[in-house]
Amino acid sequence: MTNRFLKFIALVLLCVICCYAAVADMLPEMRIVSLTPATTEILFELGLDKEIVGVSSYCTWPDKAGDKEKVGSFSNPNIEKIIMLKPDLVILTGMEQEYIKDILSRLKIKYINVDPANLSELIFSIEKLGSATGAGSKAKMLADSIRSVISRLKRFSSNIPQSEKPKIYMEIWHDPIMCPGKNSFVDDMIKTAGGINITADLNRSYSRIDPEQVILRDPDMIILTYMKQDDWVEKTFSKRLGWEDVSAIKKGRIYADINPDIILRPGPRIAKGLIELHKRFYED
Repeated sequence: MTNRFLKFIALVLLCVICCYAAVADMLPEMRIVSLTPATTEILFELGLDKEIVGVSSYCTWPDKAGDKEKVGSFSNPNIEKIIMLKPDLVILTGMEQEYIKDILSRLKIKYINVDPANLSELIFSIEKLGSATGAGSKAKMLADSIRSVISRLKRFSSNIPQSEKPKIYMEIWHDPIMCPGKNSFVDDMIKTAGGINITADLNRSYSRIDPEQVILRDPDMIILTYMKQDDWVEKTFSKRLGWEDVSAIKKGRIYADINPDIILRPGPRIAKGLIELHKRFYED
């Protein structure tokens, strides 16, 4: 009798575990407002389409984000509109949106501030959002897929002598000239993809740089994170005094064909951005 009872209890426990595993990721009824494109992309990737009730005006991917209620820009969200949507959770990003915390706290609206400064923090942020929204399993799968790409690229990079890695100049914007500096998310991407960021010594994460410094640092490759058509690149760079002597320009290794969103937005498409950078560094 005892053995039968123990077998019965074991069977019940097994059923409970299986049922729990099946429903562990059943999403609670939530109303979510996302105030940044990157977190909106993560939420969609986690299958939270129905839970998202509001996004910023800059949230353009996936296409379904365009159907969501707009609650203002990244730097100027419409607080009244956010409140009207009656969210259970608001996703903030960075210091620029810090002031919203006090307002949400007074209204007893839950919020999360997600502002990854590097790839490791991005993975942590994905798992954090998954935990907060009931999409933990999907978040782990997404995080693991990004980890896998990072690991493969780091293994490749570890076998390349530092002297043989390409020197990369990445231009975030052209007027004024902006580039990624020390401890920036993009700096981490360049290193992970196997390149050397020639502006990694600049103290600010994203900083202006004197055009003459680019000449002195002589990059092997130039990546532009703004997409231009026709002969814009040639016409613009030809006006920069002395740049005709830069190795990247002499060899024609200027790339403006990568979707900037997969480099600049710390979201689920970052793995694709890393792969695209790696291809330019080593396969083109």
